[in-house]
Amino acid sequence: MSESMTWLEAVVLGAVQGLTEFLPISSSGHLRIVSGIFFGDDAGASFTAVTQLGTEAAVLLFFARDIVRIVRAWFRGLRRREYRGDLDYRMGWYVIVGTIPVGVLGFLFKDEIRTGARNLWLISTMLIVFALVIAAAERFGRKRRHLEELTLRDGIVMGSAQALALVPGVSRSGGTISAGLFLGLTREAAARYSFLLAIPAVVASGLFSLPDAFEPSGGGLIASGPQLLVATIIAFAIGFASIAWLLRFVVNHSMYWFVGYRIVLGVVVMALLATGVVSAT
Repeated sequence: MSESMTWLEAVVLGAVQGLTEFLPISSSGHLRIVSGIFFGDDAGASFTAVTQLGTEAAVLLFFARDIVRIVRAWFRGLRRREYRGDLDYRMGWYVIVGTIPVGVLGFLFKDEIRTGARNLWLISTMLIVFALVIAAAERFGRKRRHLEELTLRDGIVMGSAQALALVPGVSRSGGTISAGLFLGLTREAAARYSFLLAIPAVVASGLFSLPDAFEPSGGGLIASGPQLLVATIIAFAIGFASIAWLLRFVVNHSMYWFVGYRIVLGVVVMALLATGVVSAT
């Protein structure tokens, strides 16, 4: 039987979404863990997708000039061949092509994503496994290529990595930034493209999930319209601040900080599951 979400739960989960969306630690995994441990039930994939609209609105505002420039360059390049060598024109295509994998897989496996993929055993395992992937990317990535050197192959590879984040615990930014590091991109270049790449997929997912957020199938917490709105606004405000912080952080710090956090959190969740303190589903 589904239970109504309280205002405390809506505020806390909105803050969690804003804090974790852009960090390589999995916002969807954190929402599932926090709602399961502290509130005794799953906030649901639909609530997660809808509140992500807040954090993506933060991306749209933060990168507004870049986005407008890319859109203009893309349309200009469609009309006139001489503009097709421009980075912004190419970036438009890289985002479009890079979005295809997550769109196709998200549609094909939407039922599994909303049910079985939210098992806490799976999420805690993915936190640890992809911590090792991020560590390997940080260790072996050359970090020499800048955003101007991005290619279509990079877009496809990073887009495919983004699709892995359909499984909570993987992390959208963690997957795409790691793929970028493996491809030799600098942390800042990988992070900037990661933010831009996420916009079409997350906005589409949030709008598609909006009706289901009020009546999630299979139980879980049901948020009211005002609660969803407040949670999304909180996610937007905190998310906007976290974008600037992360871009500054990745310039001067390694990804190992996030690796350690992911492993510790994964182990703690597994311990809680093994001792029966929290249920996996």
